[in-house]
Amino acid sequence: MTHPQPQLVTAGATRRNDRIALVVLCLAQAMLVLDVTVVNVALPVMSRDLGLTAGLAGWAVAAYAVPFGGLLLLGGRLADVFGTRRMLLAGLAVFTVASLAAGLVTTAEWFLAARALQGVGAALLSPAALATLLHRFEGGARHRALAVWGAVGGGGAALGVLLGGLLAGGPGWRWIFFVNVPVGILVAIAVPLFAVAASTPRRRERVDLVGALLATAGIGSLVAALSATTAGEVVLPAALAILGVGILGAFVAVERRTSQPLVRLELARSRPVATGSLLMLVATGLLVGGLFMFSFELQSGAGWSPVATGLAFLPISVAVIAGSHTAGRLVGRVGARIVASLALLVAAVGLGTTAVAIAVGGVETLAIAGMTVGGLGLGAAFVCASTTALSGVSATEAGAASGLLNSFHELGSAAGAAGLGAIAATSIGLGFQAATGIAVIAAVIAAIAMAPGVTRSSAHFVH
Repeated sequence: MTHPQPQLVTAGATRRNDRIALVVLCLAQAMLVLDVTVVNVALPVMSRDLGLTAGLAGWAVAAYAVPFGGLLLLGGRLADVFGTRRMLLAGLAVFTVASLAAGLVTTAEWFLAARALQGVGAALLSPAALATLLHRFEGGARHRALAVWGAVGGGGAALGVLLGGLLAGGPGWRWIFFVNVPVGILVAIAVPLFAVAASTPRRRERVDLVGALLATAGIGSLVAALSATTAGEVVLPAALAILGVGILGAFVAVERRTSQPLVRLELARSRPVATGSLLMLVATGLLVGGLFMFSFELQSGAGWSPVATGLAFLPISVAVIAGSHTAGRLVGRVGARIVASLALLVAAVGLGTTAVAIAVGGVETLAIAGMTVGGLGLGAAFVCASTTALSGVSATEAGAASGLLNSFHELGSAAGAAGLGAIAATSIGLGFQAATGIAVIAAVIAAIAMAPGVTRSSAHFVH
């Protein structure tokens, strides 16, 4: 006679551990995403205290984004070869120490160095955390986990502005970085207990160092080119962009010939991964660019304080998370193509409303409402991007695929802040009009390019 009760307890404990593991992994990712936008509101005060010139102020963001974006493919490959837990803890240690240093420094040079070290740690941590999620969850559970991950990616960007405003107007901008220290220690303790078991390194495989250097230099150059655009430069961004494209061309040529590439070109070219990555690029660009422009409008245009500006982003953050949750439920039923197209159209309505409110002037409430609607749509788009690109990735390439998707996330962040920021330098209303047009065009492209139907998990993408 069998007794099912012990099995039920074990299953319940497993589900509980899965939930805790998901919280731990998303908490680690939240730190990284927050640090992309958290300095936006505090930048004027930071620049004054550290002596950052107008030309260097933008590098408070770029110094983090360039190594973060450039090293992601390498970080993903290292996670596949040496084990996700090992790379997760290594990246977490680097990021936490760098965060402490960023809060303690007193000169601009050391601050930018600490920000760059944060970017290195983030590039090791982020793909390892996402690969851990892909290893742990399968089927419908993977869809739900990726929906939560998408909510962190989108909501974290908006929450970063909120947190930056509250901390800059309260205990001071240095606490923007100090808060990462206890969170980093907590996650480091929790990872071995809940998130992932130690894995055996795949010693017979090697890391493609030439490809890693080319990928890092190429993506880093593109991120740097986009970041430099916000400072009003023309020659330097153009030169960096040309250099980046040329280096990435060399990277593709090397990857075609090597037996153990940094990322399989067939994986990158597969319809799910390619369309999901491009959707991530657009969604991140519109969200980060919109937050960048709106923060500037509230502080410089309407004269709001950092705290008031930060609080204005609370409903936007909630909307991004709500959109992610809704999309997570719908993608498994009707497919990512339909949800992504509708999500981008909703985002276009919200961004267009914000553009109208700014053009009219003096109607900040309407502008906040528009941004909230836009956040709802873009939060849903984040989930569509993640589930499309990663739901069918095999366990052996989880790190590489995660690094590739996160690279597009960072490129989108830089492109949104730089491209829309450059337009907003002439007119913020015009910047939001451009964002509206991009969202509409992206909705049409998603309806055409993305695969129909519901994405199946645990497939192996080959072509």
